[in-house]
Parts: sequence; structure tokens; C-alpha cells
Amino acid sequence: MTNPLIDLQGLPPFGRILPEHVEPAIDSILADCRTTVQRLLDENSTYSWNNLVQPLEDAEDRLDRAWSPVSHMNSVVNSEELRQSYNACLPKLSDYATEMGQNERLYAAFQQIADSDEYPLLDTAQRKVIDNALRDFRLSGVALPPGQRDRYRAIMQELSSLTAKFEENLLDATHAWKLNITDENRLAGLPESAVDLARQTAGREGLEGWVFNLEFPSYYPVLTYADDRELRRELYSAYVTRASDEGPNAGQWDNGPVMEKILALRHEVARLLGFDNYAEKSIETKMAQSTGQVLQFLNDLAERALPAARAELDEVRAFARDQHGMDNLEAWDIAYYSEKLRQHKYAISQEELKPWFPVTRVIPGMFAVVQRLYGLDINEVEGVDAWHPDVRFYEIRDADGRLRGQFYLDLYARPHKRGGAWMDECISRRITRDGLQTPVAYLTCNFTPPVGDKPALLTHDEVITLFHEFGHGLHHMLTQVDYAGVSGISGVAWDAVELPSQFMENWCWEREALDLIAGHYETGEKLPGELFERMLAAKNFQAAMMMVRQLEFSIFDFRLHREYDPDRGGRVYEILQEVRDQVAVMQPPSFNRFPHSFSHIFAGGYAAGYYSYKWAEVLSADAFSAFEESGVFDHETGRRFLTSILEQGGSREPMELFIEFRGREPSIDALLRHSGLAA
Repeated sequence: MTNPLIDLQGLPPFGRILPEHVEPAIDSILADCRTTVQRLLDENSTYSWNNLVQPLEDAEDRLDRAWSPVSHMNSVVNSEELRQSYNACLPKLSDYATEMGQNERLYAAFQQIADSDEYPLLDTAQRKVIDNALRDFRLSGVALPPGQRDRYRAIMQELSSLTAKFEENLLDATHAWKLNITDENRLAGLPESAVDLARQTAGREGLEGWVFNLEFPSYYPVLTYADDRELRRELYSAYVTRASDEGPNAGQWDNGPVMEKILALRHEVARLLGFDNYAEKSIETKMAQSTGQVLQFLNDLAERALPAARAELDEVRAFARDQHGMDNLEAWDIAYYSEKLRQHKYAISQEELKPWFPVTRVIPGMFAVVQRLYGLDINEVEGVDAWHPDVRFYEIRDADGRLRGQFYLDLYARPHKRGGAWMDECISRRITRDGLQTPVAYLTCNFTPPVGDKPALLTHDEVITLFHEFGHGLHHMLTQVDYAGVSGISGVAWDAVELPSQFMENWCWEREALDLIAGHYETGEKLPGELFERMLAAKNFQAAMMMVRQLEFSIFDFRLHREYDPDRGGRVYEILQEVRDQVAVMQPPSFNRFPHSFSHIFAGGYAAGYYSYKWAEVLSADAFSAFEESGVFDHETGRRFLTSILEQGGSREPMELFIEFRGREPSIDALLRHSGLAA
């Protein structure tokens, strides 16, 4: 039987990819990549784009094309067999990346191109590919003495395994816990949709009554609506102690030692490369100029938001005391009484909005927003092989009918699927010998699945999440750059990569856009004006509390990596407590183990980079303010954002692109105004 991963043409054949294919395919392709690099270096003495960079990109793309579906399936249809195959390949891929990054002949060849007469004749994107490569050689330790090079390789190999282990522990811990309820009285206060989902989950597992678990669509309504305080405490305790030494499964999938080892190795690798700490290494590839600048930015925002956040918490406490006789609010009470306060002040809840946001209306509505902004048509394509029956596949075409991109959409939470929402690359845009390679994206969410005969009904927060991920997808798919290293989101500074995603969220609050994306699932009626007004009035409800929470995560992450001391260890909870003393308005209980599930920084790409969300929000809010000035569907402003930001990928510096779009450097004013914090 042939191995479907070895010579992938077109879209991945998900139905034919089996765990036993993975390791042989990766071994074979890695061997071919090594042979190709050796041959390219041996065949030439004067190097150029055509005899080195282009064929090297061809080889790397073949590897990326094979690994992408494997990595994706490991996240969305995880199994023990697939996990073993995936993990077996991690050290091999890490080894190869380090080997290429430390290849002195390859480094010298790229340097020769950079110094040659050809370099000024290359286009902007090609020069950026070469500049980035030279930077990445240095960050891979190409200049280190042999012993330190070997140590770098060993560290990177171990880090790839540890970050995967962190994610696995979290996935296993999340799916190991469930609560089977048979007493209907305990469900008081829960919305019908949450009760229906719990009954459907129980039925799927062959149990009586209702089953709640730690997947977000199950967990969140309990914390927000359940009148049973003990039920809220039980779910909260299980959720905030996942993969830790506390809680119902204490010690079983404990990420504590994993975090310590990750932090130690990151610090060691940063020191090897001549940086004082890992935070310094992290910003080497970002917009921010120094670690001090990042902390000053975060601390300044915290100073602005803290007074308002304290006032917001005081308001909840007073409301709980005066209206409900509740004197002492615990962590599992905050969301519950906040929701009661929101309804008291604005007579609106996420639950009340759900009937107006059926998936059957939101998806085509989102496509209509993109059509009006950029003149692009998005249509579903039937019969495409995918990894689960829920997955849909779409293509994007421009006004001339040219194919611009394609994407898979996987919306619903289910067992064996990693939590959260994300966009990932399936295929990157590039020019090949056969012509243009169309970019393809995976868009993944964990929304409440359809219950019974109803379409899936989304909360407004879920609609915002969908628009956010689609913004990432558009950045990947609408690129007009022809070289994989800087097309789409590749090569984009990480603290600018959230610009297109956070930018898209703004349309979820605009009346003209809501007329496209909202319609009652039974009647098709548009969102009533008075409901829209209440929704708008409540937009910044507890915005300051939300901001200081994000700043807590950002400062914690940055200080954790900036202040690491090998003699003292990670000091994870010591630093977290210091940060909370500085910016938190509510101190969680001592058993809270949030860092044990902070996969953004321990398993994702956000180590010493979580601040990127807030940094990019300055850019996205200011970019959207251009539409506020000209009209939210102004064609010319849309065209300018498309050509200056979305189409450029990582081919130019983000500040340069922003100035091209906005005519000036970004200002924080729009973010403060949108967050209700403007003076």
C-alpha cells in the first residue's frame, strides 16, 4: 500500500492517512531534504536565488505539506496511535531544523547571495526571505563552537518533546473529568441550551441524566448561570486545577515539572546565543524594540485600567450583597453575579442573543462582510475529504473568478479535540515550477454543537471568536507574496500577527454588518433595534476587568522568561503572585493552578510573547478607526487594508505596512476609546 504522505499533490487525503504512515513518510522526506541541501551546495560555488533558495524552498515545502495534516489531526482527532507517531517525529524534525540552522556552508551560501550583485535586483519579498534566513541562522547557533552547538541541538529536541507533553497532559486532564447529574434541581438557572447539551452528552456516553465536562461549551454556562453554588465550585475547582498537583485528579497529569524544565531550557538556550534571558531572544523577531519597552507598555496600560477594574469589581460585590444577600464572593461566584448584574443593568445576556446567531446565518453573513469589504466571493465546495463529518470546505475567489484561497472549517467541540480556537496553515502560497500554489487554511473552533434538530446557535462572544480566526485565515489566504517564507502569516512579527484577527472582530458590533450575520433561527427576522442598543450599551461591561486579566497573563509570561534564575528555578507561583498583587483585582483561591494549563506560552508560540495580543490591539483598533472615519464598508478603505496589510504577508516590516495603510504610526487612543478607558 502506498504512503499517502510521501508525495502529496493537492489537498491532504485525510481519509487515507493512518498513524503507521507518519514516521516512514517523515523519515523518507527528511532524508530527501538532506540529500537536496548537500547536492545544491556541492553543485555550485556561486549561489543565487534560482540555484539555492528556490530549490531549497521546494524541498522544505514538501516536508511542510506532509507534516501539516499530521500535526493538525493530532490536535483535532487525537488517538493513542497517532500521538505515538506524532511524538516519534518531533525530535527528528527538531534535529533537522537545528542541523539546517547550524549548517555553516548553507549560512555562507546565503551570506554570499546577500553580498552579491544579484541581491539588490531581487524583489522586496525575496530580500526579506534572505534577511530572515541570515537572522535565523544566527538564532540557531551557527556561530557557536561545536560543543555548544551540540548542546543547542539537544535542548531544542527536548523542548519540542516537552511542549508536546504539556499539551497532551492538558488534553488528557480536560477529558478525564466529568460530572453526571441525575437530580434536575441542581440544574436551576442553566439555560435550556446548556441543559440540552448536557443531556445529549449523557446520551452519547450511555448515562442517565446530564453530563457536564471541562470543554468550554459545557463548563462556561455552569459558571455563568447555575444557581447551585456548590455545582459552580465543583466545576471551577476541576477546571483551574487541570494538569496539576491539585484538584480531583491531582498529580495524574501534572505539568509542574514540565513547566520548570521548559523554563530552564529556554533560559539556557538564550544564554548560549548571547542573550541575558529568553525574553530578549523572543523579541529579536518582533516589532518591540526592547524588553523594557514591552513592560513599560503593559504597565502603562495596567495603570490606566486598574482604577476602572477595581470600580467594576466593587460594583459586582455591592450588587451581590444588596440584591442577593451574598457578602463574600469567591472566584466561582464572580461570573455568576456579573451576569446577574449585566442583566440588571442592560437587560441582556449572551443566552438571549443566541437565537439570533444560528451558524446557518452567521457563516454566510461573515462571507458577505468580506465580500463587501474586499470584493471577494466565498463558496462551499462539496465532497472534499476531511477528518470529521462536521468539517466544511470553502474557496475564496476574487471578482475576476481567480482562486485566492481555500479553507477547512471545523466548528464544534468534541472528545479527542484540543480546546480553544485557532487558524493553522495547511498549504502556503508560493510559485512552483507548475505555477501558483493556492494557500489553504484550517480554521478550528470549539463551539456548542447543534442539539437535536436546531442549527448550532452561537453566543455573540463565539461570533467574535469566529471573526477573529477568520481574520487570521484571510491574512494567510489573501497574500499575494510568492515565496513561502514570507507569504501569508509566515515571517510576520509575532506581535503584529494578531492585527488582522482582532481587526475583524470590530464588525461584530456594527449595525450594517449585524444585518448580514444575525437573523432569528426560526423566522429569519433581523436583530431588533432595541436589542442591538442594549447589546451596544453592554459592550464595555467589565472591559477594564477583562483588560487587567489579559495584562496579568502578559506581564506574568514576560517576567517569567525575563527574570529566570537557574539558581532559584522558575518561581512560577512567586512571580504570578507578585503580578497579581500589581494588576489583579480578584485574588483566586490558593489551589488555583492556572499556569499548568497556560498552553499559549508552554505549548504554543507565545512564550515571552503573550503581550502580542495587547500590542497588536493597539494596531487593530487604530486600523479600524480608519473605517469609523470613512464608513465601515467603505470600498476604498477596504481595498487599502487588503493591499497594504493582508496581501503583503511578512514581506515587509509591520510598522512600514501600518504607516502605508494609516498614513502615520499607530496611536493608543483608539484602543482606549474602544475599551471605554479614554479620558
